[in-house]
Amino acid sequence: MTDRLILGIESSCDETGVGIVRLGPDGSMELLADEVASSVEEHARFGGVVPEVASRAHLEAMVPTMRRAVEKAGIELRDVHSIAVTAGPGLAGALLVGVSAAKAYAAALDKPLYGVNHLAGHVAADTLQHGPLPKRCVALLVSGGHSQLLLIEGLAEKITEIGSTVDDAAGEAYDKVARLLDLPYPGGPPIDKLAKQGNGCAIAFPRGLTGPRDSKYDFSFSGLKTSVARWVEKQERAGEEIPLADVAASFQEAVADVLTAKAIRACKDLGVDTLVISGGVAANSRLSGLAAERCAEAGIELRVPRPRLCTDNGAMIAALGAHLVAAGAKPSALDLSTTPGLPVSTIQIL
Repeated sequence: MTDRLILGIESSCDETGVGIVRLGPDGSMELLADEVASSVEEHARFGGVVPEVASRAHLEAMVPTMRRAVEKAGIELRDVHSIAVTAGPGLAGALLVGVSAAKAYAAALDKPLYGVNHLAGHVAADTLQHGPLPKRCVALLVSGGHSQLLLIEGLAEKITEIGSTVDDAAGEAYDKVARLLDLPYPGGPPIDKLAKQGNGCAIAFPRGLTGPRDSKYDFSFSGLKTSVARWVEKQERAGEEIPLADVAASFQEAVADVLTAKAIRACKDLGVDTLVISGGVAANSRLSGLAAERCAEAGIELRVPRPRLCTDNGAMIAALGAHLVAAGAKPSALDLSTTPGLPVSTIQIL
């Protein structure tokens, strides 16, 4: 059996991504291209992603991004073995652009098509850097729209959600707190940068769902966001100066504390010795740093992809597609539909 080239297309939110992965006969994977066009600057003035703007940006960026990826990989489109595309979850219009493009390429090139889960793709991205996952591991997926704990029993076989956010996702809370502190959108990077100048213990912000009767693996960040707002308002009413760096550091400490504590608990409870942190918030320095400390104390291996692989990209979709191809999964139908609310347990849409 020869090498096979897997093309991945991602368009679930505000990044148009095209990745190309070489799948070896032994199941090894090599990333050949990872091209991304982001429309984040177009959304910044609105303080969040505008679906219609995102869809239009995908339409404009899809073909140029594809051309750059093919050129970077040094291949021709006809050399591709299979095409994987994000079919959900995500914004309906944005997903439709990517799936429509993937269908067109699959039909024109007569190649198998795999409609895959965006969330599973985030976990698959780690294998491009650290190699195959163990048979069982726990993944902490944290992004602008998702905060989940997952039990992974094979990226092409079984993914089970064991915990999720009951309100705001971690990344969403970052964006809202950044807006409160007059920081740029998206809020993760500026808060992380500002927090390095502050004291994470300066303000005792609450840790949601950490009481003895609360769900062991679920998350809640809405109360934390509100607590930050109320604290800032109180300072303003008293005419006090707001220590922005301390607020950012204390908020970030609360988020990282809850995320890592629950992830470590899940690993211990399930008898798993590997934790993968993925998604855009995985690039946060305090989250990865605290996770490293706690994993070392608990004897758990920590895997965090490099920042480029944490955010939305086509490489992660190509990687998930490669896992499905290697496992002999049946291709999706050419008339597959997008599913904006696709659960993470559905790895592929047939």
